[in-house]
Amino acid sequence: MSLESDIAILRTVPLFDDLETDQLRLLAFGAEHRRLRAGEFVFRENARADAGFVIASGQVALVRGRGEAETVVGSYGPGALLGELALITETKRPASAKTETDCDLIRITRPLFRRMLEEYPEFAARLHTRLRDQLETLMAEIIAMEGRFTG
Repeated sequence: MSLESDIAILRTVPLFDDLETDQLRLLAFGAEHRRLRAGEFVFRENARADAGFVIASGQVALVRGRGEAETVVGSYGPGALLGELALITETKRPASAKTETDCDLIRITRPLFRRMLEEYPEFAARLHTRLRDQLETLMAEIIAMEGRFTG
């Protein structure tokens, strides 16, 4: 894939929709590519998470458990960002990501993402606001469901 096609894919990721072309270029230039065949793991449940993956092409399923206990919790295609939390903090994978088709992935490491936050403080401020708003929405949803779990 070319740098320009990577920029075009990254532009479709909601987390990066505020970035300028030059900022996307830095992100694309510093990222790594992974090509996987259908049935391969992008990452495994409970593994240390140090990067996020943008799906450039193909389809990836998030699964929990193994063997007969395996449950698909979601299926994602081009433009999806898997492992968003790993870009921000040290964490473990809550599920495995397994390719359903042949896939091209763009791997963004935490150090690269931190560099983006340091070099573009306005992006960091917008990300902070977005995360705060998402947390407030989540808390409101939890409070709204509170009655279902008591009594």
